[in-house]
Amino acid sequence: MATKTAAQKVNDVLARLEKHEAECAVRYEMINKQLDEGNKRFDKLERLVMSIYPFIVISIVASSYL
Repeated sequence: MATKTAAQKVNDVLARLEKHEAECAVRYEMINKQLDEGNKRFDKLERLVMSIYPFIVISIVASSYL
């Protein structure tokens, strides 16, 4: 088995590091995409909850007159 020189070891480590960085970039891109989609869902839920508040207030006011 041939012994690797220091330069070869550095090149191997550099290649592995570059591959790792590329994989992480893809992973982080997917995470950001999922967070954006989740943010859209939370906005929709927020609008839904905010639209319920007037009905709650009207129900409370109407119950006090009955």
